[in-house]
Amino acid sequence: MADCHLAHSLSLALLLTQLVFLATIFAALPLVRANTDASDVEALQVMYTTLNSPSQLTGWSSGGGDPCGQSWKGITCEGSAVVSIDISGLGLGGTMGYMLANLLSLRKFDLSDNNIHDSIPYQLPPNLTSLNLAKNNLTGNLPYSISIMPSLSYLNVSHNSLSQSIGDIFSNNSSLATLDLSFNNFSGDLPNTMGSLSNLSSLNVQNNQLTGSLNVLTSLPLTSLNVANNHFTGWIPGELTSIPSFIYDGNSFDNGPAPPPPPYSPPPQGRSHNNRNHSGSGTHTPDSASEASHSDEGLAVGALVGIILGSVSVALIALLVLVICIRKNKRKDTGARASGAGLSTGTNSVNTEMQEQRVIPTAAVTDLKPPPAEKVMVDRLHGKNGSVRGVKSPITATPYTVASLQTATNSFSQEFLIGEGSLGRVYKADFSNGKIMAIKKIDNAALSLQEEDNFLEAVSNMSRLRHPNIVSLAGYCAEHGQRLLVYEYVGNGSLHDMLHFSEDGSKILTWNARVRVALGTARALEYLHEVCLPSVVHRNFKSANILLDEELNPHLSDCGLAALTPNTERQVSTQMVGQFGYSAPEFALSGVYTVKSDVYSFGVVMLELLTGRKPLDSSRVRSEQSLVRWATPQLHDIDALAKMVDPALNGMYAAKSLSRFADIIALCVQPEPEFRPPMSEVVQALVRLVQRASVVKRRSSDESGFSYKTPDHEAIDI
Repeated sequence: MADCHLAHSLSLALLLTQLVFLATIFAALPLVRANTDASDVEALQVMYTTLNSPSQLTGWSSGGGDPCGQSWKGITCEGSAVVSIDISGLGLGGTMGYMLANLLSLRKFDLSDNNIHDSIPYQLPPNLTSLNLAKNNLTGNLPYSISIMPSLSYLNVSHNSLSQSIGDIFSNNSSLATLDLSFNNFSGDLPNTMGSLSNLSSLNVQNNQLTGSLNVLTSLPLTSLNVANNHFTGWIPGELTSIPSFIYDGNSFDNGPAPPPPPYSPPPQGRSHNNRNHSGSGTHTPDSASEASHSDEGLAVGALVGIILGSVSVALIALLVLVICIRKNKRKDTGARASGAGLSTGTNSVNTEMQEQRVIPTAAVTDLKPPPAEKVMVDRLHGKNGSVRGVKSPITATPYTVASLQTATNSFSQEFLIGEGSLGRVYKADFSNGKIMAIKKIDNAALSLQEEDNFLEAVSNMSRLRHPNIVSLAGYCAEHGQRLLVYEYVGNGSLHDMLHFSEDGSKILTWNARVRVALGTARALEYLHEVCLPSVVHRNFKSANILLDEELNPHLSDCGLAALTPNTERQVSTQMVGQFGYSAPEFALSGVYTVKSDVYSFGVVMLELLTGRKPLDSSRVRSEQSLVRWATPQLHDIDALAKMVDPALNGMYAAKSLSRFADIIALCVQPEPEFRPPMSEVVQALVRLVQRASVVKRRSSDESGFSYKTPDHEAIDI
């Protein structure tokens, strides 16, 4: 009996042990198999794809996967959140991706020492403490999103090809301790907000093209400063000479000590005369006696100057009192007139203020301001008579002479003509250094802003629009009454020509390529509408203004040109007739054009991509001449939709992809502007469409974005 009882107890103990063991295993399972946050996974998948799916990134995947649970290379997690990405020195190529802002928990981001190219995405992870993009092939400028990273303490973009002026973007980066911008092509002065980096201890800007003075750095707690090999000028501020590590050779600084402040200026507050002792001790050197004697001499000279200035001031005051007395005597009997004169003076000052406000170009203010990355100080320019002549901001675009542009275009000959728009003709330009650019020669009759200053203000703003899907304004010319804009050259023609004027019809854009074009141009509009503050309205969005590069990436042209034409302009010309097929109903009715009007025009371009038809085609039967009117009622009818598709695609698309594409179009071309979605929502819808792509292996012809009409070509699903 006792043996049975013992056996029963042992079996119970064994069962209890097994239960505890199983409970331990189940408790540990969430730690072993972490379900990574969905938005983090999505961002990493996109990054993997844009980095060209490199084999070095072991564990990574462009579809599905669990970065935290599967230990993707270089990924560190806390729970289900990705907190660090360190994939430096792996020889990675491609670009950084366009969904980085989804990585809300990411603190460290290190892609240094790779071969990543293109510009830095304008939306970066917002909560970074460390960002290292050094030693890549990055171009463009620093994105504005850096200004909304309050926790950022380390930023290194050295050894790239970044250019233009450094944006005034550091007002909210008080945590920044290390900033390395060295070995790039930055130009212009150091931005004013750099002076607000109250915790900055190390600053490297050597080997750039920077100009101006170092005065903005005087109040920073720097222990290391390298400004070598730039174009800085002026005197080196005394405050910087006590920095333990200060390298400044290879500039054009003035020799000798900085000049003393004017006699009437008070000394800087809170600074004693000997707080910058370079010997590092408080004892006097043998030269201290001579310094004292020089100081006494300076005091004596200062006193003498003070006496002279005081005497002159007293004499001037006496003279002024005398003049006032004389004027009062003359006007003793005209008190009413005197008060009237006072009122008149006030009115004149008000009128002057109103005049000053009027000189600001209205279109530039309403239609185009620089993105917040480039907040610039605006100085009024005074003419010879003291009147305000205009407003001018620093221009980052390169100035060209008419002569140089004439040489590059063979005097704007017909053989160099590549396009024509409502503002003028566009020419291809071959420069002697091998550079190829596109020159827009603006017809002065088309300009509403005739003054040079207003043109330059628009140029200044346009040159600050930077996005991988926007054609960059590289330069301008404003001399001898000519107005010309110099753009980067995008060499594969326009989307309009690719869709409607393909030479023999054998080279057709695949469905995949069309979706990618839609996504890229949607990102360009999202940048103009939702990143630039205030929003930039394109006002001339059409397939002819979407240029394609050799890899069929879209580049939106004519961004910011709306600033050169009034918002209510409704001129009809042979050059603008084609634009009416893209115009939203509210523009046709009232001439009012908003960001939602751009969204409508984008929907029309998506219809072009889907159907291969022009927005207006008088060669078709009357009921089909307007693309929007003909297509809109059929967008939700599966059978009708299949018949609408561009016949050139030969059925090489996925029905689900087509249906989702049509759903986005239907939202964009709604008659009421308030019901159209913002471009950020359009972008997200297109991103989801791309991410649902089938895992079907892509053929080499699809990789190029073209399909060729061969019998054995199969449909590619996206």
